[in-house]
Amino acid sequence: MDQALVRALREEVADILARQRRDDATAGVAPMSSEDERQFARAVINRVLDGYARSEINAGRTPPAPQDEEDLSAGIHAALFGVGRLQPLLEDLDVENIDINGHDNVFVQYSDGREVRGAPVADSDDELVELVQILAAYSGLTSRPFDSANPQLDLRLPDGSRLSAVMDVCARPSISVRRARLSRVMLDDLVTYGSVTPEIAAFLSAAVGARKNIMIAGATNAGKTTLLRALANEIPPNERLITVERALELGLGEFADLHPNVVAFEERLPNSEGNGHVSMAELVRRSLRMNPSRVIVGEVLGDEIVTMLNAMSQGNDGSLSTIHANSSLEVFNRISTYAIQSRERLPLEASQMLIAGAVDLVVFVQKQNDFTTGGRLRRFVTSIREVNGIDGRVLSSEVFAPGPDGLAVPAAPVSCMDDLVAAGYQAPSTGQGY
Repeated sequence: MDQALVRALREEVADILARQRRDDATAGVAPMSSEDERQFARAVINRVLDGYARSEINAGRTPPAPQDEEDLSAGIHAALFGVGRLQPLLEDLDVENIDINGHDNVFVQYSDGREVRGAPVADSDDELVELVQILAAYSGLTSRPFDSANPQLDLRLPDGSRLSAVMDVCARPSISVRRARLSRVMLDDLVTYGSVTPEIAAFLSAAVGARKNIMIAGATNAGKTTLLRALANEIPPNERLITVERALELGLGEFADLHPNVVAFEERLPNSEGNGHVSMAELVRRSLRMNPSRVIVGEVLGDEIVTMLNAMSQGNDGSLSTIHANSSLEVFNRISTYAIQSRERLPLEASQMLIAGAVDLVVFVQKQNDFTTGGRLRRFVTSIREVNGIDGRVLSSEVFAPGPDGLAVPAAPVSCMDDLVAAGYQAPSTGQGY
């Protein structure tokens, strides 16, 4: 496909769309919804392609064949609303991650463990930056800048994947895309994929039903968000959920049959003058005034931890969140570190008391290459730790510990067993593994 032609036709369509928006605003007409604008754009694209075909005929050249015209239409639409030449990769269900170190230095990771060199996703680094800027303008709740003054960007792509981009602090613009291959995911699906056992699934389902506050821990790309979605989908549909994220990713409100009452908060970055910033901590605080049944924080990375723990310990039971950590036990030190660095400068002893009063369970997710299946990545729960109290430090017990194959198996008595049984949990008769 002639990418220069796609860009030229895209600009023509974009001008028509912008003119229509201005005309609607002048006439006092309500702006089109996102879906209506996409449908209108398709009609405009067809009109522009018809005009291009006529101009080619008038110039004595051969107009595009029907298949070429379909490809041009798809390319223009992707450039306007999708992710340009990234679109085919995102449509490949086997693609796991995409790393771009400059427009022509592309690495694609597949779910079977392969990593291959990909085709260029733009004709130049400037065009790559422009692509990200277009996505930043339309993908979130508000437009997000990506330029020399704001060289870092995180956002959710239309298909639910997470994009992280950096420029001007590295030799070439660098982009990482992490695929959301499982969006509508249930615990039963994770059992099928081997990420949890039926026993772990039953335990976690009961913990959600019993409104236990759960922290999901693990390394980058270990499957924390996928497990968080699966746990959230165990929440009854009559509950009101407030989600708080740096960049929209969870997408719990996309499935009205599972969660009809969802409010998704997204951190707002400051403008070029440094104004308008709405932090994660402020959004967590605001969520408590929005009549939530549960508050779900997509990822804890900073001083929002104190606000979130306060919320958990003040009656907002059943909260869920994720955090980066190397083990289930290390989570407590990680939280304390964030608390010490927060605006409140919470001392260690106070943070440990807050953890003990707020967190009920820590679930640790691990990823590793399974060389028995040709290097395929495994993501699975290896540990579940229950918080038991405090005695100078957080007291906890590993109620599920790594078994022979790495998957967690029952390892210690559960203090809150009565609550779990009341929520429908049936403990294994042997109390041992599987």
